[in-house]
Amino acid sequence: MEFPSILTPFSVPPSIPTVPAGVSQLPPLSGGPERPGQRPPYSRTIDWASLYPRDVILRGPMNRREVALTFDDGPDAVFTQQILNVLRRTGVKGTFFVVGRRVQRYPGVFQRMLREGHEVGNHSWSHPKMSRQSAGQVRTELQRASGEMNRVGNVRPRFFRPPYGALSETVIRVAVAEGYKIILWNVDSLDWSGIPGTALATNVLSHVRPGSIILMHSATGRGGHLQNTVQALPGIIQRLRREGYRFVRVSELLDIRAYG
Repeated sequence: MEFPSILTPFSVPPSIPTVPAGVSQLPPLSGGPERPGQRPPYSRTIDWASLYPRDVILRGPMNRREVALTFDDGPDAVFTQQILNVLRRTGVKGTFFVVGRRVQRYPGVFQRMLREGHEVGNHSWSHPKMSRQSAGQVRTELQRASGEMNRVGNVRPRFFRPPYGALSETVIRVAVAEGYKIILWNVDSLDWSGIPGTALATNVLSHVRPGSIILMHSATGRGGHLQNTVQALPGIIQRLRREGYRFVRVSELLDIRAYG
């Protein structure tokens, strides 16, 4: 099933460079860019949610026609801004899982997220594969990121998404002790893989159900591109609205406070 007609022509606003030179200046993702080998099998993700149903969340209630758009790995000066522009034009509020040292690098973009009514969650300080870390390292990643988010935006998040979706008993235990709900997803756009916008839209639209948490990205690794996300997003929003879906933040979808 394909949805080629939903895509809008991609054009970059004059204030944002067509060649995203700013991406090369991003603080790197310490675990490396998103790639298939970095992610655990989806069956393992489901296992964690089954073992810890109150703490590891894949989706919201299915009794309301609501979905949550979530965006990982920002902020940056290029793609995060374009995604925020799309969300502002379409009147949609999203949830951004941010990397602490990128918040430090781009505080104004982080503040824009909050100012425009989006909510933010913790995506670690440096984006390592936390399932390979000790309890002390996991705690440091969470605390440094939360501290920077509080310093820049006066918020302390209660939602955490592990980089690459990689969990372990240690990561879960530390995150819960720090007061977090672990927010994963049940719809993966695969935007990080560089697929065309038409394929990205198909990934989302063919899997969305009431209560879905949709994974996208608002920044990438050095030299990467997310034009596919910027291109596909308006049409995805339009199509789901026509099908009666309402876009909400994760806190609204789950009826849980976003900040402590």
